[in-house]
Amino acid sequence: MKSKSVPKSAPNRKELTHTRIVETAAKAIRRSGYSGTGVADIMKEAGLTHGGFYAHFASRDDMLAEAASQAGAETLAFTEQLLTNAPQEQRLSTLMHAYLSDEHLTNIEMGCSFAALGSEMHRQAPEVRAASTQRIKQMIGLIEAELSQQASKKPHEEALLVVSTMVGTLMLARAVDDPELSAALRQAALQQFAR
Repeated sequence: MKSKSVPKSAPNRKELTHTRIVETAAKAIRRSGYSGTGVADIMKEAGLTHGGFYAHFASRDDMLAEAASQAGAETLAFTEQLLTNAPQEQRLSTLMHAYLSDEHLTNIEMGCSFAALGSEMHRQAPEVRAASTQRIKQMIGLIEAELSQQASKKPHEEALLVVSTMVGTLMLARAVDDPELSAALRQAALQQFAR
């Protein structure tokens, strides 16, 4: 006997508010870091009162874990879109050029969460680290799948190298106050993988 599929109901007001808080927090942590992101500021930015926070989260760390997961999901969606829309033989190059572009360099709030938050991760609560780790593993998996299609002999190891190079390069390029050095770091990474 076939079971009838039950249509998914539209999200209720509390779910929509919860989503708005998480999306606001995902931008805020990339913009200001974990320690620079306060509950009151996030609630205000989301257009809500601070008092409503505990109707949605048990703690600040619970919210940060969801925000880290959301920010990582946005990074993954960006990566998947780039890989899907590029010609097969240009997918990895397209991804790396977009990831290491001037636009991504300056768009911290909406950019890669791993590059924006990686240096702070070891100081976070276990649930925040677990959420980010899961998303990083998914990013590695996306790149590994792409490399497997390109008949790479060691797709997992190469995916680890690609992800760590992109993230590390972007972190350094953002860290320095010398625009020429920032550009040179990104260009060197791109040239290394163009071989």
